[in-house]
Amino acid sequence: MKMRISRLLLIAFLISLCVVSTGFSAEAEKVYDVVVYGGTSGGVAAAVQTARMGKTVVLIEPGRHLGGLSSGGLGATDIGNKKAVGGISRQFYQRIRRHYARQTAWKHGTLEQYRPTREGRRHVAKDTMWSFEPHVAERVFNDMIKEAKVPVVFGERLDLKNGVKKQGARIVTIVMESGRIFHGRVFIDATYEGDLMAAAGVSYTVGRESNAKYGEMLNGVRNPLAAHPSSQFIKPVDPYVRRGDPASGLLPGVHGGPHGEDGQGDRRVQAYCFRMCTTDVPENRRPWPKPKGYDPLRDELLLRNFDAGDHRAPWNPVWMPNRKTDTNNDFAIPTDNIGMNYDYPDGDYATRRRIIEEHEIYQKGLMWTLVNHQRVPESVRQRFQVLGLAKNEFVDNDNWPHQLYVREARRMVSNYVITEHNCTGKRTVSDSVGLGAYGMDSHNTQRYVDEQGRVCNEGDVRVGGFSPYPISYRSIVPKAAECTNLLVSVCVSASHIAYGSIRMEPVFMVLGQSAATAACLSIDSDVPIQKVDVEKLQARLSADKQVLFRQK
Repeated sequence: MKMRISRLLLIAFLISLCVVSTGFSAEAEKVYDVVVYGGTSGGVAAAVQTARMGKTVVLIEPGRHLGGLSSGGLGATDIGNKKAVGGISRQFYQRIRRHYARQTAWKHGTLEQYRPTREGRRHVAKDTMWSFEPHVAERVFNDMIKEAKVPVVFGERLDLKNGVKKQGARIVTIVMESGRIFHGRVFIDATYEGDLMAAAGVSYTVGRESNAKYGEMLNGVRNPLAAHPSSQFIKPVDPYVRRGDPASGLLPGVHGGPHGEDGQGDRRVQAYCFRMCTTDVPENRRPWPKPKGYDPLRDELLLRNFDAGDHRAPWNPVWMPNRKTDTNNDFAIPTDNIGMNYDYPDGDYATRRRIIEEHEIYQKGLMWTLVNHQRVPESVRQRFQVLGLAKNEFVDNDNWPHQLYVREARRMVSNYVITEHNCTGKRTVSDSVGLGAYGMDSHNTQRYVDEQGRVCNEGDVRVGGFSPYPISYRSIVPKAAECTNLLVSVCVSASHIAYGSIRMEPVFMVLGQSAATAACLSIDSDVPIQKVDVEKLQARLSADKQVLFRQK
């Protein structure tokens, strides 16, 4: 009897090994038509479009959530001319509108009450809505993926050192840190960081080009006098640990050394922050937490700025539905963690985790100080006491956004680089795969000490007033010698200042759909992505209601 049981157990064990082996083998040998790396809003659009075109696709997201910034707190959509947004991108905002058209979507207020508000007038239209709660955006993305029957793999990160296997200029497989392998015919990098692009050996840049490189006027180091006054110090503030004593060292957040000459290029990238979701509803509001690792010296610059007489409240909460906000930065010492992200774009996962944690501690510490510190003017403290983190958002992350606002990281350098000349209409292209429709916008990149011993912010640019402009297909396609089956829909080929216009969530969705369409056409025609027939590509995009050229 014992021998029979042992034999049965052995047989069961061997069968289980076969099942596991067969499953692993099946996954390792399956070749997807398109592999999308990065579950950002643009990654979702790319995966959905691929499925709609009848191709097999897998969407790999290193984290636990789909939607990137759109579901990570950025609910006040940045876009200029909303008529420039079509296709799947517009469908997302149409679904948002349908969601909030239902009375059951409102626990606090109604759509009729929200629509006449300042934000409502900006964001609510007849068939679209451009402001929303984070969890609603994530639900819409999940629904779109489910309806398209796209398989999603969460929690898998690319092996940054050995994660791309190529044959010549073609990617054959990508390998995750876990050892999991994905084969594909075409790949799309939809990450904010451009990790797949970099690992594939595609040319890219980080930081600001000099004005001279592309004949621009708004790139490189900027004279602080040219910056928008709301982002600059308006009172003289001492930068040293002991006031007036350079030997005591600089306060945290202030950098030593030269800040650079006007128009000079550097490796600095515009500041990151978290787009917090707050509320003034008492039962849904939690107190601002004092973070572990809080250092009072980190906020001494903030307090000295108040001491100097600058009593501006350094944030910009924009009202969303249900008495919530999307909270962005503002003024001299904002939620932007200026100058603390230089190592992020090319950093390994440990480096990025350290930077993300430092940003979280900084921003939580800033909020706690603004609410509680006696050196903060009472009028300012009261403004921050009204709002607190929403308890029913980011419930698996202690109500803190799961996505750092990576405004800019790597940018591909392809055969066509979009510059400010494209943004202003002085230069145009015929191979459009979407429109940019926002002003050239860069947040500050550094905080330094000027010749008078005062603190200065530098890097802020806000220039608009131009019409939507076409984005070249060549700007999302690497050089043929580097890779022939990869498209890059987020870290596109653009100068620093032009990227400041392109880097908006609706545009990332537009470019994700366009990249996926090109990927499918390259498979159908059996040609490298550089050889895709642009007229056929544009015809299919137009049929799918993408907007490719400015409407007359």
